[in-house]
Amino acid sequence: MTSVPSGNAAPVTTPTGQGVGPLLRAWREQRRVSQLELALRADSSARHISFIETGRSRPSEEMVLRLAEHLEVPVRERNALLLAAGYAPRYPETPLDDPALDALRAGMEQLIQGYEPYPALVVDAMYNVQAANRGVLMLLDDIPEHLLQPPLNAMRLTLHPDGLAPRIRNLREWRGHLLAQMQRQIALHRSEPLRELYEEVAAYPVPADAPGAEPDEPVPYFALPMQIEHEGRVLSFISSISTFNTPMDVTVAELAIETLLPADSATVKYLQSLLP
Repeated sequence: MTSVPSGNAAPVTTPTGQGVGPLLRAWREQRRVSQLELALRADSSARHISFIETGRSRPSEEMVLRLAEHLEVPVRERNALLLAAGYAPRYPETPLDDPALDALRAGMEQLIQGYEPYPALVVDAMYNVQAANRGVLMLLDDIPEHLLQPPLNAMRLTLHPDGLAPRIRNLREWRGHLLAQMQRQIALHRSEPLRELYEEVAAYPVPADAPGAEPDEPVPYFALPMQIEHEGRVLSFISSISTFNTPMDVTVAELAIETLLPADSATVKYLQSLLP
């Protein structure tokens, strides 16, 4: 595995001057859950939920965490809810290079190394690359130096006109997939830095003759592949993303391991011959 320097994780975007009530109401509305439904999930009452949201009742620390869990609030934002309610943050944010995360880093290294010769990488909430294997580095041949400066960002590398974009044979479809993925993450995390990154990469020009499938062209895959040229060959990959279950640390909660599964036998044979 090759470790890659990265920037800081996206900070919490918390409206100033708001108590925990309006913040919980915003999360509830975003999740499209009624007060009654949330009360039933959290073993409470709609009246109590209403009092919390209007500020008439101060929830206990346990209640804040229980509501956050049932609303699927990300770990970083759970800390923000606790602070807004007057409690200390519950979840630490340990730097990835901290000795306390040695076992985690070793496990991720073993995982993505074991995936070779196929590409695999680790990204944080801002899509900054924390680590990558040889399969990923192979795809970055001839990428300009200005895109390889830390923090190395997967979205910029993929969609920038000087990055991988000109090599992606189905650029329009793959670009649409990535932008939709970012929009879902923005809705989940409500991160202003992530929104700024989205606006940046969405504004990258797409050539009028950029390759893309014809509207009626059948797709012979079980999922949308990324079809990318490498040294005169077209490689096809299906992306799979894994996250950690029940994380108790902000840093760990925001890590994702992306693996690129070969979508055809030609890609398998080529990569096995290139990276034995």
